[in-house]
Amino acid sequence: MKDLEKKTRAYALKNALAHEGKAMQSPVISSLFNEGLKRSEVGKYGKKISEIILSVNSLSIEQQQKEFEKLEKQVSERPAREGLEELPDVDKKKGVIMRFAPSPSGPMHIGHAATACISFLYFKKYRGKFYFRIEDTNPENIYPPAYKMLEDEAKWLFDDKAKIIIQSERMEIYYNYIEKLIKKKAVYVCKCSSEKFKEFVEAKKNCPCRKSDVKENIVRWKKMLDKNGFNSGDAVIRFKSNMKDKNPAMRDFPLARINVEKHPRQGNKYRVWPLMNLAVAVDDIELKMTHIIRGKDHRDNAERQKMIYKTLNKKFPWTAFLGRIHFKNMELSTTKFRKDIEEKKYSGWDDKRLPTIASLRKQGYHPDAFWKLSEQIGLSESDKVIDREEYFRLLDNYNLKD
Repeated sequence: MKDLEKKTRAYALKNALAHEGKAMQSPVISSLFNEGLKRSEVGKYGKKISEIILSVNSLSIEQQQKEFEKLEKQVSERPAREGLEELPDVDKKKGVIMRFAPSPSGPMHIGHAATACISFLYFKKYRGKFYFRIEDTNPENIYPPAYKMLEDEAKWLFDDKAKIIIQSERMEIYYNYIEKLIKKKAVYVCKCSSEKFKEFVEAKKNCPCRKSDVKENIVRWKKMLDKNGFNSGDAVIRFKSNMKDKNPAMRDFPLARINVEKHPRQGNKYRVWPLMNLAVAVDDIELKMTHIIRGKDHRDNAERQKMIYKTLNKKFPWTAFLGRIHFKNMELSTTKFRKDIEEKKYSGWDDKRLPTIASLRKQGYHPDAFWKLSEQIGLSESDKVIDREEYFRLLDNYNLKD
């Protein structure tokens, strides 16, 4: 580890000097891979590597230069990777099919851009298709103006090359898949209360509803759809996974529920709404996703969706997980922004004090600046901490080059 610390510091200093005194974790780790660090060891040493990078970034450029001269021999002659690392299993003729999927709870901010641009850059690298999918199957968590804002921002940030999909316009597709899964005996309609089902989960026991045959589940499914049938909270569609799974979150998880809240776009046309894992799995299958890049907080969701794929005899896309980016001294809650805008603390979503795409676009930032910053961050499961000053120093640097 002592040798690794020395090499980490050397590569951090080198990267910092190449980027106006601010090293980034992903290229440093990429260089360490060239030195023999294994991907399986990143979790073990990730925290120490982050601490070294933060220490290097606290130095002045003059101090960094002076220290790097002493450690320069630790840097291998072998060139570190430039640009995006290659993705596996890419069809060179067809390219890739990838997506970014925000909810319309508000417009995009820099946190969205950090995740979305990686997928878009791979689409640019390999060609193929890139979908911007607005996930609006929860009627209670929708800010109606966000639809137009998200579409405008997607056209700007992704060079008008993203195909825009809105989930609430695809409800019949989700219903067809539910019926298909019922006939495959892969799901069932559960009438247990959430409290009662939680008891079954904790006891690792099947609930009585699990025994229902296909015919009974079809009857219950129709009662969920019927306004004179089940009421909200009376029944949910559950996936038959394994009630003894070591991870409680995987035990017969829900796929759809009744919600009679009026939807901003669909009104009261539908009363049964798919939950995220069903809608995402169905869309990814229907749109033929080949590669998915998502936050590592979605690791459990990926496992749930993989079960649905397996049931339908579909090949699950190659998936990468990104570490969380903690933005210090910077609020990124659209709910908080909306409240402050309504209380006139900000003039609107494009107020220059907000880290929203609308604000930065108005201030003269270019899409390329976000792309280049995302490329520098790269694919890494390690969490990162970036304070406001550091983030905008890097973004400004790329924006000036543009």
